[in-house]
Amino acid sequence: MRASLRHRFEPIATPLYRAYWRFSRAMTLGARVIALDEVQRVMLVRHAYKPGWYLPGGGIEALEVAEEAARRELAEEAGIAAQGRLALFGFYANHANFKNDHVVVFKANAFSPCPTDSAGEIDGRDFFAYDALPDGVTPGTLRRLGELYEGKPISPTW
Repeated sequence: MRASLRHRFEPIATPLYRAYWRFSRAMTLGARVIALDEVQRVMLVRHAYKPGWYLPGGGIEALEVAEEAARRELAEEAGIAAQGRLALFGFYANHANFKNDHVVVFKANAFSPCPTDSAGEIDGRDFFAYDALPDGVTPGTLRRLGELYEGKPISPTW
């Protein structure tokens, strides 16, 4: 029920939130995580309120360290607790989303399962081989995976 309500109000709520962010924040910052299992499959999540498959992640809150936000989002969305330090993978400008939005991407080198706390936000989560990705992987996610798996140059933009 909660997810379906979110689906219905997403087209209205997201533009309103983005308008608020433009006036209340000089910059927005998000964190995402590349988590690979023992056979190099990548964890992707599908949100209940918007289409597509994404790397787990979300916004970095005020006074929150980027790596801690990445750990929190990985646990909440993917049910994965990162072990040890996260490795910085890349830092990207996401100006298509908001003129001063940026995304930092980390790589989790070791992790273990943990309970999720996505409160109906996540509709699907799984590990996928690069040559068997699900339909609907978002363009930014596909570019990050190309950088990882194919060695493509890391782009400055999301």
